Amino acid sequence: MKFSLEWLKQFLETDASVAEIAAALNRIGHEVEGIEDPAEKLRGFKIARVLTAARHPDADKLQVLTVDAGDGGPLQVVCGAPNARAGMVGVLGLPGALVPANGMELRKSAIRGVESNGMMCSVRELQIGEDHEGVIELPDDAPVGADFAAYHAASPVFDVAITPNRPDCMGVLGIARDLAAADVGTFKPFAAPAIEAAGSCPVEIRIDDPEGCPAFYGRVITGVTNGASPEWMQRRLASAGQRPISALVDITNYVMLAFGRPAHAYDLAKLSGPVVARRAKAGEEVLALNGKTYALDDSMTVIADDAGVHDIAGIMGGEDSGVSEGTTDVLLEIAYFDPTRIGVTGRSLSLASDARTRFERGVDPAFLDDGLEILTALILQICGGTASDMVRAGQPPLAAKVIAFDPSLTQRLGGVDVPEAEQRRILAALDFSVGDGWQVTCPPRRHDIEGPADLVEEVVRIHGLDKVTSVALPRADGVARPTATPLQQTERKLRRTAAARGLNEAVTWSFLPGNDADHFAEGNGELWVLDNPISEDMKAMRPSLIPGLVAAAKRNADRGAAGSRLFEIGRRYFRADAGASDERPTLGVVLAGEKSPRGWTSGKAAGFDAYDAKAEALALLEAAGAPVANLQVMGEAGPQFHPGQSATLRLGPKTVLARFGALHPATLKVFDVDGPVVAVELFLDAIPPRKSAAFARPAYSPPALQAVTRDFAFLVPTGLAGGDLVRAVRGADKQAIVAARVFDVFAGQGVPEGRKSVAVEVTLQPGEKSFTDAEIKGVADRIVAAAAKLGAELRG
Repeated sequence: MKFSLEWLKQFLETDASVAEIAAALNRIGHEVEGIEDPAEKLRGFKIARVLTAARHPDADKLQVLTVDAGDGGPLQVVCGAPNARAGMVGVLGLPGALVPANGMELRKSAIRGVESNGMMCSVRELQIGEDHEGVIELPDDAPVGADFAAYHAASPVFDVAITPNRPDCMGVLGIARDLAAADVGTFKPFAAPAIEAAGSCPVEIRIDDPEGCPAFYGRVITGVTNGASPEWMQRRLASAGQRPISALVDITNYVMLAFGRPAHAYDLAKLSGPVVARRAKAGEEVLALNGKTYALDDSMTVIADDAGVHDIAGIMGGEDSGVSEGTTDVLLEIAYFDPTRIGVTGRSLSLASDARTRFERGVDPAFLDDGLEILTALILQICGGTASDMVRAGQPPLAAKVIAFDPSLTQRLGGVDVPEAEQRRILAALDFSVGDGWQVTCPPRRHDIEGPADLVEEVVRIHGLDKVTSVALPRADGVARPTATPLQQTERKLRRTAAARGLNEAVTWSFLPGNDADHFAEGNGELWVLDNPISEDMKAMRPSLIPGLVAAAKRNADRGAAGSRLFEIGRRYFRADAGASDERPTLGVVLAGEKSPRGWTSGKAAGFDAYDAKAEALALLEAAGAPVANLQVMGEAGPQFHPGQSATLRLGPKTVLARFGALHPATLKVFDVDGPVVAVELFLDAIPPRKSAAFARPAYSPPALQAVTRDFAFLVPTGLAGGDLVRAVRGADKQAIVAARVFDVFAGQGVPEGRKSVAVEVTLQPGEKSFTDAEIKGVADRIVAAAAKLGAELRG
């Protein structure tokens, strides 16, 4: 939220500097994200009077001006503005000044052969408005030679982050109240003026949806003139980032930003019949003020008349009934809408607005009367007209919340000793009523106060969060015990291993669009769907880490990245069965794009394949402590993977530790990704825990004798996996055989149909003495016998 110092001082009497106010805001929990001083941008711009104006000798659209800047002789300036003339007073940018609109530094230069010593400026060039039809014209009595920043009353602008639990501070008034409570100044309450009404309201106002709109107040003002808003109002709105539009629109925006109270003005001539707060009818549509048409459903509250819907209640008004330059009669609306309903409607329509932000967090239900009176008074003052009586439909929720408070809680919960008298002063300054026995009555606007702990927070933050001393946690004597859990230690090892293998860690959302989540939920369990999501694109909890990584790889590719090697360690989420966890630790890997670039040695760029995914899976499982040598390669990686280019790694037939392979073309189509893309998913909760080991590993002792290698060529069935053969070979003699690997696979001439030749290199490691020929032959016989159980036979 942005506001100027000038605007703040409307509600706060203070002599504090900008730095002191910023420090106080940070101290009481309102983080200052930035401070902008418009006077700095206007440095070097002075008020000047044009003495003479003559046509440029070489340009029909340019004039040569002589200008009095108040500090010596006249200056010659070349100007192209059509309104530049002798006698006018404007704003002159001197050499060295930076034009705020484009950052250009002004300097003395020749324009079409005529020297120019600066520039006469327009409103847009100084970023104080949108007009660019001519240069700024100031009143004749403007002080020539004075700095324009001072004359313009340029005020520093604070940019403050308001936390979602403090909607009462989404107006300058609320910020001023907090600062006054923190002794930064004196709070200046704004008294709502009394309006002299001229007759009853000619429009019926009623509520047909009391749940969505408990209260709807309104009145009609006739005979208004909707011109430009006054300069002071435009200046304040601009400081908040709002573009001035017209007096009526600016006034409603001003009330919202100053008092935190959204309001709306309808063109009375565009309404027909009663104005009603009701539920939308299925199929109804409304053209909103942002120029977009929204389809409504019967869960949404709207403001409508006999002709149809004119307002998405609490979010945005309709184009058909909006005010314009020709508006002469208006209906004013100030209402209280149910915050939950506003939030659900806004998310359903994907429609955000300043009004929605305030209503869904909770506005002050006690500010309807005063808000409408303030709005009416500003319109009558600026636009003229005659106001009708106020119409009050419904009743806002005004039940006061009373909390029994113990002031000693401040010390116990907040860690700071605040005298009881000071606590009472702070609460009273924040508009809480402290009764006998510390019965504290909360103001209706403080929706965030639910119990004594919240009152402690109010006292501590106003007393000063910086006054809470740091206290070390108690620590036992001796060497600190490790605090990381086995799972945390495993995740650390996996991160280091993945990074060492050239993978980049990604952190993606735990939420997914429904379609993406449904695609990966198949075969993984029942999907978690949120009742109150951040947005429709983040509605389901992820059943897999792969969708987020694929989306990240797509964003990289869309921005020109040739390849992506991403990994993430996080949680998958499922609805828990009896006795099963609904959060499962997982590591995901996605390899997309080019594995290696094209080159004169390799030719075309190479992509990733299922074997790359398998290599990553095995390396990461080994780092996680899984018994990699005992794993079986089996199918059924899931419908998201290509059936012929994917598999699972299992410890036994049922325990799946990982799945890997190329993603199915249908999966790539869902995510609009060009393939091939390969992925890995390690299920960390399925990896068996390591057996407890000694604190220190035994010293490494290299073998005393040289290893022996033997090669075996087997004829095996075509469908036999090489990993199964290697596992059988290694199991033939676990003491003597230390390694086995496939080094050749052949099918074709000389190999029977339905068979293939697989060559395996076996490494034998002798212990205390060298192998004899008989011992080696015995091991070889056992290898052949183990392979034969899989249908393999030794080639002759």
